[in-house]
Amino acid sequence: MIWPTPYNMTTSLALGGDAGSRLVLPFVPEKGAPGRVPLSAPEPTEERKDIHSVGYPWPGEWTLLRDEGHQKSTVLWKGKSETDYPWGKETDYETMTYELEDAHPEANGVQGEAETIYQLQGRTLTWRGHLAVTSDEKNFFYKYTREVLRDGKLVKQKSWEETIPRDHQ
Repeated sequence: MIWPTPYNMTTSLALGGDAGSRLVLPFVPEKGAPGRVPLSAPEPTEERKDIHSVGYPWPGEWTLLRDEGHQKSTVLWKGKSETDYPWGKETDYETMTYELEDAHPEANGVQGEAETIYQLQGRTLTWRGHLAVTSDEKNFFYKYTREVLRDGKLVKQKSWEETIPRDHQ
């Protein structure tokens, strides 16, 4: 996820010309050494004929809603997938809503919802996730709640909440 700087700024990009175009963006390096990335994915050992998938959450569908009068943008994203296995069915739903205000880049937010449903013989298991990330000039505010349901009844719920300093701005 890319998060805007907390300070007002203007960015411009000149297209074409003798040297062509390019956009160089600053980034915050991670602490520590980068992990080792495999050079290529392993080859599958066999093709499964008993598993059938439809869709994939990413890249999903994107919608931009722009309110020029208030200089605000809302970006909506949603994705869905379904997979049939010999033992049951898995359905995944995900949504994200980004809220951005031009005059206050420090105060952005994203709300996310995810649901994975496993339809098994004699029962249905559901995992739900509720995400909220907001910010101000100095901090990110993270909230996440995870729920597990069996046949529509809540079995377990756990929430996390953390304030994370914007120490690389």
